[in-house]
Amino acid sequence: MNQIPLTHILFVSTALFFIGMYGLLTRRNLITMLMSVELILNSVNINFVAFNRYLYADKLDGVFFTLFIITIAAAEAAVAIAIMIHLYRNLNSIDVEQTDEMKF
Repeated sequence: MNQIPLTHILFVSTALFFIGMYGLLTRRNLITMLMSVELILNSVNINFVAFNRYLYADKLDGVFFTLFIITIAAAEAAVAIAIMIHLYRNLNSIDVEQTDEMKF
């Protein structure tokens, strides 16, 4: 059975991480920022699974961490979308720079 080398998997994970960071730092739309955070979390998941497979093939610690991160990411996305809907109803926009108008 042929295995994909660890360096290839880490390259994909690094590319996903930096695409997510670029999207998080350069975009003003809250939805694209949320998608960028999800990309970063997915790159971490790939690292957990890859290192688990290559370093500790007989254990499932990396897989359990990945399932935990997926669960947390789903909860984070649900809360973030609820906040975005609330902001859109009040401001008619989800642009980050316009959220300064809402003072608490």
